[in-house]
Amino acid sequence: MESVAREFLFRLLKTPSPSGYEQPIQQVVREYLGACADSVTTDSHGNVIGAKNPAAPMRMLLAGHCDQIGLIIQYIDSDGFISVQPIGGWDPIQLVGSRVTIWTASGPVTGVMSRKPIHLLTEEERKVVPKMKDLWIDIGAENKADCESVVRIGDAVTLELEVRLLRRNLACSVAMDDKVGLWVVLEAFRRAVAAGPLPCGLFVASTVQEEIGLRGAQTSCHGVDPHVAIAVDVTHATDCPTIDKKSEGDVALGKGPVVFRGPNMNPHVVDRLVAASKEREIPIQLAAPAPTTRMSTVTSA
Repeated sequence: MESVAREFLFRLLKTPSPSGYEQPIQQVVREYLGACADSVTTDSHGNVIGAKNPAAPMRMLLAGHCDQIGLIIQYIDSDGFISVQPIGGWDPIQLVGSRVTIWTASGPVTGVMSRKPIHLLTEEERKVVPKMKDLWIDIGAENKADCESVVRIGDAVTLELEVRLLRRNLACSVAMDDKVGLWVVLEAFRRAVAAGPLPCGLFVASTVQEEIGLRGAQTSCHGVDPHVAIAVDVTHATDCPTIDKKSEGDVALGKGPVVFRGPNMNPHVVDRLVAASKEREIPIQLAAPAPTTRMSTVTSA
């Protein structure tokens, strides 16, 4: 991977973007596109759209969503402990003991996601999966007034944003869904422009609010009105314990990107992606999608 591209990926991963709070990452995207696009616009929904040859009669759109799941401050009790509500879909058990960051108007505030210690749980409590209302954030505040001096109701929260390198050239990070997909489409756009000349108008969209309803994919499509669109998002690897491949498919890390085939996918686009992978000897994996996907939104829009 080129060092510049790698640094850009890491910058995306370390920039907060809970759904509805995507402004910081969209500024990063605008700066990046400014060096290669003919135009960079932000629509009223918050989608950032870069274009090359925008007046061409044939328009192609590449899309990836910039938002991530997060939390929002709902309540602060008299002791300064913070209750939250989810932004997007969470498994609350994943949050217990996690380091979190509250993104306030005056800067980030560090906290820890807490719950009643297991040593103090009753037998009945131990049998119950914790709910969001059973958790709280501790920022070390002395009391409510102290807490409210640095955070406000409605502030967004993320897990600590950090990239960790693993063996076999792998990495782990919060919000790879879908900042990896966003990085892919932005890099594809940059490299296509550099390779030029382009036979069509090429657009790339950093879309918002996917985690709360696939919203940005719809509005960005209406704005561009593409003839062809490709959305890039994450999927589940099934090469790990407890996953039933008969129901979830056979997808492995390191064996290439996944191309979906199904009723929501244009068969001509799928066939050309598969043919291009064979021509260039790029390994891919085929999968069948769940009933609702980002591409189904792009297709219907």
